[in-house]
Amino acid sequence: MALIDLAEWRALADHASAQRETHLRELFAEDPRRGERMHVEAAGWYLDYAKHRITDETLDRLVALADARGLRAAIDAMFRGERINVTEQRAVLHVALRAPRSSAIVVDGRDVVPDVHAVLDRMSAFADRVRSGDLRAIVNIGIGGSDLGPAMAYDALRAYADPALSVRFVSNVDGADLALALRDLDPAETMFVVSSKTFTTLETLTNARAARRWLVDALGDAAVADHFVAVSTNAAAVAEFGIDPANMFEFWDWVGGRYSLWSAIGLSLMIAIGPDAFRELLAGARAMDDHFRTAPLRENLPVLMALCELWYRDFLGASTQAIVPYAHVLGKLPPYLQQLEMESNGKSVTSAGEPVEVPTGQIVWGTPGTNGQHAYFQLLHQGTELVPVDFIGAARPQPGLDRPGLDQRAQHDLLVANLLAQAEALAFGRTRDEVDAPYRVMRGNQPSSVLLCDRIEPFTLGSLVAAYEHKVMALGVLWGIDSFDQWGVELGKELATRIAGELTAGAPAGAHDSSTATLLERYRSRR
Repeated sequence: MALIDLAEWRALADHASAQRETHLRELFAEDPRRGERMHVEAAGWYLDYAKHRITDETLDRLVALADARGLRAAIDAMFRGERINVTEQRAVLHVALRAPRSSAIVVDGRDVVPDVHAVLDRMSAFADRVRSGDLRAIVNIGIGGSDLGPAMAYDALRAYADPALSVRFVSNVDGADLALALRDLDPAETMFVVSSKTFTTLETLTNARAARRWLVDALGDAAVADHFVAVSTNAAAVAEFGIDPANMFEFWDWVGGRYSLWSAIGLSLMIAIGPDAFRELLAGARAMDDHFRTAPLRENLPVLMALCELWYRDFLGASTQAIVPYAHVLGKLPPYLQQLEMESNGKSVTSAGEPVEVPTGQIVWGTPGTNGQHAYFQLLHQGTELVPVDFIGAARPQPGLDRPGLDQRAQHDLLVANLLAQAEALAFGRTRDEVDAPYRVMRGNQPSSVLLCDRIEPFTLGSLVAAYEHKVMALGVLWGIDSFDQWGVELGKELATRIAGELTAGAPAGAHDSSTATLLERYRSRR
């Protein structure tokens, strides 16, 4: 049955019509214990969802929709290794990357857990050798999921990293990215980690070849074997590049790029923070996996996040969501979640190949607080858009950051004070009766989640990222779309490859629309 024809969907639409004008001030006035009731804890995180424009009835109806869409069965199917990526006929098993050795997950008749731990063991041994050797710089070359995940996690966990190692991430095909990363490095002390599943990704291979030339110019061809490793599945292409296949770390086609942080794609991160801390990252993700797989939907942290997003996207008309971590080290979390959500659920066709019937996906954006308060928060407080916000914070600062004259505790208290104040101000605002001029009125009723942990550390970072992964999966099930393909990415890649061969003067130009043809010719005449 079509989504919009379900009785549960129609009931939510009726409920939304009756609920649309309800203000958070009213909800809190009617239930003084609302903030004490509307929270859930899992894997080191406390989710306060009391400041959402929902009631117990709203949640009951949303959970009923999730039941009607078979969310619990879909979760079980993913953990069993079924081919829930239907357009590519693949299993979706990033959860296997953090499964314990004692578990078994079978794909095409093979238990993949021993393979996962064999790669993890190889990664650990390699990371230990690098950390105890003479190399002092690691340059990770990748793009998309091969860059965003490890770069985000490295920034988040830099307090736990070996200070003697400089770890850098290069993704942009703009030559300035690589040039700036290399300009103060010594080739003899530099290791490159080239991450590309197929070892054919245009941007990654362009940067990798440029890095190879830089190294060879300084040290000769023989140095490539000692200064390059690959994360890939294409041993032939890796060997052709000059990397010993023994220095290739594999992963599998049931690992999507934006879900690959936990795999060998995290090699640079493991080298930086060490194997033990990396395994703590996996343990945090595994703890959230266990919660997602077993907790009732009404008490399930990722499911509650998904249900709230669906409520705003499809029933209250919100098209964007802000991610605002009150943690400087989580500065790259919003762009990481942009890819995770927008590449996963930015779909206009269902898994059955039919046009979607309702809006899917949201535009994800944000920056760390308190910076955002001095930028776009004006729009949140007094603009005309409904923008749900995820506030993310920790009760304690990270260890090892104290320096003479610096008071981390006092500054952290001020940071968290801003987080709590902004969530409160967005929810309740100020009425005309409370201020002396209309331009000082803030309507409030801007919803938010507050996610709090004790400290940003490997375990809690792992569980946080896994929570968002599972939220995305749950939304895909509710909308009936395939959250694990990304066909929309492919067209631009194809055209870029074609146009790249047409940029030099005298090269034959292919057939293009008049705008592209004119721009192409203008570039050719000025390059």
